Amino acid sequence: MTAHPAGPAPSFGAFVTASAAAGRLVVQPRMGFGDPRAMRDGLARTRAATSHTAGTLTVDSYTRVGDLAGARAAVADGTRLNGYPIAAHAPVTTRAVLDGLHGAGFPVQVRHGSARPEPIVRALLAAGLDATEGGPVSYCLPYGRTPLRDSVTAWVRACALLAEGARPGSTPHLESFGGCLLGQLCPPGLLVATSLLECLFFVRYGLRSVSLSYAQQTHPGQDEEALRALGRLAAEFLPADVERHVVLYTYMGVYPHTERGALRLLEDSARLAVRAGAGRLIVKTAAEAHRIPTVDENVRALETAAAAAALEEAPCPDGGADSEVYLEARALVEAVLDLHPDLARALPDAFARGLLDVPFCLHPDNPGRSLGFIDPTGRLRWARTGAMPLSPDAAADTAPLTADGLLTALRHVAGRYDGRRDPAPGGGHDHSSATPLTV
Repeated sequence: MTAHPAGPAPSFGAFVTASAAAGRLVVQPRMGFGDPRAMRDGLARTRAATSHTAGTLTVDSYTRVGDLAGARAAVADGTRLNGYPIAAHAPVTTRAVLDGLHGAGFPVQVRHGSARPEPIVRALLAAGLDATEGGPVSYCLPYGRTPLRDSVTAWVRACALLAEGARPGSTPHLESFGGCLLGQLCPPGLLVATSLLECLFFVRYGLRSVSLSYAQQTHPGQDEEALRALGRLAAEFLPADVERHVVLYTYMGVYPHTERGALRLLEDSARLAVRAGAGRLIVKTAAEAHRIPTVDENVRALETAAAAAALEEAPCPDGGADSEVYLEARALVEAVLDLHPDLARALPDAFARGLLDVPFCLHPDNPGRSLGFIDPTGRLRWARTGAMPLSPDAAADTAPLTADGLLTALRHVAGRYDGRRDPAPGGGHDHSSATPLTV
């Protein structure tokens, strides 16, 4: 069991920074239960895992979409929920869930998925927490039809609430979900750019501790380039006095169906996090392809990831090389910042002009003119870039893809890890998905 010092909780960001300095990757589950006793048990067992962990309160779907009356009714009726309804429970209830667990060696973050997060932020502050995640773009476009400008306005207020409402002496923390847009099939340059832009937005509206996210994609070499680019761009664009770290998400697309394949993918994500200098890893379990994981399965995933990370060598400096991902991300960031210094104005304008354009995103405010594909080496590239300041891959075949071909591309990673084809060095090989993806 990992020792957890007693005492007041430090800022979430400071905990990760100190862990990284000690050579320890922080691992974290996505876990939420409607019943306070079950939620407390999940946090207690996460804390007791033989890994260096952070805790998670993931909210329910009612709360995520702002249906607080529905969440309260479910709590009153004893209806089973798919997450913790933090805005429906009284603050004293949530404090009891956290009592004796949330402390100096075990910070807790609230994860939610809401385009209008103010009630969630108020509730987490009332419970004594000060770390959450999301963003005006990343928790709007993939999750519903809330107008982007409305989401931006709501996130301006949420940032101010979080920055001003935390307990004295703490540094509230906000993580961008921008590196996880739709989870898959988006070339990394756009993921890196969105994550950085959201963190710049957070800082503009009062936050001094942020994390930049990236979701593991289809090619480990490209993923390492993306994580290094994210760290480099953060150093170049964020103020020097802003506390920051990079967080990697284990692959968020179609997951391997075999336990062996799922564990191999998780272990590879942990090794990738260490190699590329990420401070934190959001894990997935071997049950992801079949159902919602149990607490036991989450704990096993945490411990498996931590063991793999401990065997990986510390990252080496990359010499500041201008990788393809870095150059694409920087071009996108600069194009948006050139529109207006206030990102509350620049972000909606960037989507309106097509300077940002998420592949396969059906939100009305997304231009929908970009298109990605998996090349024969397994790397994600652009087949169409719309009005973004990027060039499509010259080798892209723009012939429409059949539904079967799209499904093959979506299953590219799962198939590789389940052993349905032999992985090629550096990221796998699947000629069947080397065509641009169209719908």
